[in-house]
Amino acid sequence: MTHVVDWDVHNNVHPFLYTHFTKEQRNIKITGGLTGMDFDKKRACCFTGHRPERLDMKEGKVIKWLDEQIHKAVDDGYDVFISGMQRGVDIWAAEIVLKMKEAGVPVHLIAASAFKGMEGRWEKDWIDRYNAILAKSEDIVYVGDHPSRAAFFARNEWMVDHSSRLIAAFTGAPGGTKQTVNYAEKKGLEVVRISKT
Repeated sequence: MTHVVDWDVHNNVHPFLYTHFTKEQRNIKITGGLTGMDFDKKRACCFTGHRPERLDMKEGKVIKWLDEQIHKAVDDGYDVFISGMQRGVDIWAAEIVLKMKEAGVPVHLIAASAFKGMEGRWEKDWIDRYNAILAKSEDIVYVGDHPSRAAFFARNEWMVDHSSRLIAAFTGAPGGTKQTVNYAEKKGLEVVRISKT
């Protein structure tokens, strides 16, 4: 059964959200089946990575590496995966998790979007893939209520705050991926990075 939960930011979400959103925007909408995000973050893993045009390595290599890291995470006891739902690494990782789930592996996917309509300006293929993932995710989290740079950073922090491992297709470029990796390291997460070689 699908349901929507309002999550009180004062009690359950990193203070970054409190300072960057107005009072009316401080509820995170959650739609899904993990009952108000009732899961052990020690078994949760999230993803970060550059968008396709910013990757300085072949797409096939990144997807193969993601597949290996997700399977390793499952072997290590992780069964909840959180995707930030951006084009590239996030979408590829979510598709791998869903493929595993369809093959009978007991994994769960949480789609964490910065805001509703985040995909609105993308090419049709990416929009279709985004919507297909939303349709198959156990939970959908909309961190912000409106488009803003702050919503993307808040989404990244939300994912890190609800995970114990970060799988990062990070090659050193500045931006949101770098900030997510830095935040995860500061919070003590295990960070698994792709190698350029």
